Amino acid sequence: MPRPADRTRIPRFTPAERWVHRATAALMLVCLATAACLYYPPLSELVGRRRLVTALHEWCGLALPVPLLLGLASRAFRADLARLNRFAPYDREWLRAVRRRSYRRPAGKFNAGQKLYAGWIAGAVLVMTGTGLLMWFTHLAPLVWRTGATFVHDWLALAVAIVVGGHVWMAVKDPEARRGLRTGSVDHLWAAREHPDWDHARDHARDHKAGRSSR
Repeated sequence: MPRPADRTRIPRFTPAERWVHRATAALMLVCLATAACLYYPPLSELVGRRRLVTALHEWCGLALPVPLLLGLASRAFRADLARLNRFAPYDREWLRAVRRRSYRRPAGKFNAGQKLYAGWIAGAVLVMTGTGLLMWFTHLAPLVWRTGATFVHDWLALAVAIVVGGHVWMAVKDPEARRGLRTGSVDHLWAAREHPDWDHARDHARDHKAGRSSR
């Protein structure tokens, strides 16, 4: 039987899901940091070791999809991918609420902003990997292709840095969301407020209400 204190928390992420997130975040941060060292002259001069930085950037970029692929062995991770890939009617309501700056924003386990971020970053990683391979293996394509790949890779890297920075900023403002990724569970009041259409949040609220009415 769970301890009374445990009843205020709802399981949100399994250990496999948390490790996928951590590994992906670590690889992404290394890619962004090494990219900054390669393209920003003051950082390049400060760090030096350009060949090492380049190798780190290339191999971490290639490894970026690996945590996700390994995570597919987890049923919970596959279920969350399905949730992220599916827009529900309340997701459109969430976007309208954001435009109106309303705090009443319906959401399932993931809100519409998280779904858009996940889809965008997944597409960006695929494009970055493809253009990076063209830049790395110069014999794969003619010069004009490599020139285009370099242009797309550089500007998309800047866009990724901005979007990831926004993602980190949103996480900094929500300590309970960070706690959920760190421990795997979240406070039931936070879940009811931020994700009212999430099954676990609804079930917990119903059970809590039934428990109070039976006293």
